[in-house]
Amino acid sequence: MYVLYEEDGGFKAGHILSETDASLQVEAESGKRSKLKRANVLFTFADPAPSALLTQAAADAETLDLQFLWECAPQEEFDAAALAADYYGHTPTAVERTAVLMRLHSAPAYFHRRGKGMYRPAPPDILEAALAALEKKQKQAEQQQRWVDEMAEGRLPEEIAAVAESLLIRPDKNSQQWKALDAACARLHKSPDRLLLELGAWPHALALHKRRFLATYFPRGTGFPDVQIPALDRELPLSDAEIYSVDDITTTEIDDGLSVKRLDDGRIRVGIHVAAPGLSVTRESDLDKLARARLSTVYMPGEKIPMQPDNVIEAFSLDAGREVPALSLYVTADPATGEIGESETRVERVVLKANLRHNDLDGQVTEAALDDPDSELPYSDWLRPLWQLAKSLSAQRDAVRGKAENNTRVEYSFYLDGNPDDPDTPVRLVPRQRNAPLDRLVAEYMILANNLWGGLLHQHGVPGIYRSQQAGRVRMSTQALPHEAIGVPQYAWCTSPLRRYVDLVNQWQLIAAVEHGVSARLVAPFKPRDADLFAIIGAFDAQYAAWNDFQNTMERYWCLRWLQQQGIRRVVAHVLRDDLVRFSNAPLVTRVGGLPELERGAAVELDLLGFDELALEVDCRYVGPAEQA
Repeated sequence: MYVLYEEDGGFKAGHILSETDASLQVEAESGKRSKLKRANVLFTFADPAPSALLTQAAADAETLDLQFLWECAPQEEFDAAALAADYYGHTPTAVERTAVLMRLHSAPAYFHRRGKGMYRPAPPDILEAALAALEKKQKQAEQQQRWVDEMAEGRLPEEIAAVAESLLIRPDKNSQQWKALDAACARLHKSPDRLLLELGAWPHALALHKRRFLATYFPRGTGFPDVQIPALDRELPLSDAEIYSVDDITTTEIDDGLSVKRLDDGRIRVGIHVAAPGLSVTRESDLDKLARARLSTVYMPGEKIPMQPDNVIEAFSLDAGREVPALSLYVTADPATGEIGESETRVERVVLKANLRHNDLDGQVTEAALDDPDSELPYSDWLRPLWQLAKSLSAQRDAVRGKAENNTRVEYSFYLDGNPDDPDTPVRLVPRQRNAPLDRLVAEYMILANNLWGGLLHQHGVPGIYRSQQAGRVRMSTQALPHEAIGVPQYAWCTSPLRRYVDLVNQWQLIAAVEHGVSARLVAPFKPRDADLFAIIGAFDAQYAAWNDFQNTMERYWCLRWLQQQGIRRVVAHVLRDDLVRFSNAPLVTRVGGLPELERGAAVELDLLGFDELALEVDCRYVGPAEQA
């Protein structure tokens, strides 16, 4: 004897081995034995064999007219066996009874299940709505399949192209377009971004990288609304210092400049002058909201997305030859020992004599020229005393750190000689040593300002945003804690208020400390334990990391373009660890499959076999060891 029963939402049949009032022992055709509750039994039968029953019934079920069954069925609940008897006009065979069961079970729009073998026909209005929904779903499935077929054949459907950007950035995974794209990717074994790029949703990988970033972080565009700059509410004294700035030739936001004056006692008075947008861009103003939304300028080869609107940059950038508000730190020091005497911070107007550029000076301003008083050197009266003190300050920090800074790695500046949106634009990689004298000189005075100004905030009990490093961990906080890697007791970013929001916040606090002294903590924009400072830190950390990731992405892209434009097919690289190497002629780090186990720093020759501008990978083959330069 055999039995038909329900299991896991379907029908199964098996041979009865034994039975009790409550259960049966059943053996399936596979040989698997199981205990079956009588509540799951539909009926027993003598023939045909279980496998034949299910096969024949499934075939017969497809021939049954659903509409006719629905019209014949009673309006109330009914037993499937009774409907089978009415349909066939005789006591149904096991196959016929099973066929009706399968047909009813497969059509929930027509028949609602009400228990074991029991069903009820759907009311006419509900059936009509259900059938309309099924028809719509079928049409959608057909449309979706057409899109999949088109993409598999190398054509991009208009409906997919129209939402290509959102399919990558914030896809609606219930939409037909996403389901079609996902199915096409599965069929072709490609990622969504690669398939869409190959189908022409973007003209090239450069456009995809940029659009993905802009759609995520600048969905309304990178422009600014028209916001006027409030006039200054105070008259500022004019400094008589002779001030110069030093920046890359592409820099348009001149944040800082330096001045120096020799004193009669052999000491010098150094001025560190920082643009002061904080005088007009005040907390919770419209301009503040614009800057806070971006938190930092976004940099990439050939272009940037500024944190501040153009009119703010134009008003406060320390461009040579005009009076500009500034926050100035004046420090008296012995250049030979680096001993700092008195220091003073002023809010004033400054006039820069010139905006100097690394590109013009780096070749002339060498350590040898700086250290030799008889050597010809441009701006020698300004550079040499600043250099002497900078070396002494650096030595003091090295003593605190317990070691000298390692700044020997070559860095590269990227220059695009044309449209930054065109991948065929010529790109130039210009190497620069991290410890180039002008770099070291400017960096030393920015460290000094960030250290002393952080101490000034702490002295007056005015909260600020500090960067610290202790036990190897770098973090931002409102506490004046040591930065062990730099070798200073505290370090607050203060010297780039046109480009970093943290610096702008600290500038507000510094202005309050300068103007109100011991009572500054009562009038500063941010009071002690202000929760908004912690919110700024959290937002800045996340967004600054995203900006850096994008900058790294674009620099890596243009590295690949440079290698191809130069026709470079073999390079020397140095092992960092395992199979990770750094190219010697470009700022590119990559993995090399099949690289033998070598010591860190070992030089190797690599053949460049191909470039993937979407994944930003270069396919390399190990050739052999290279001679060390």
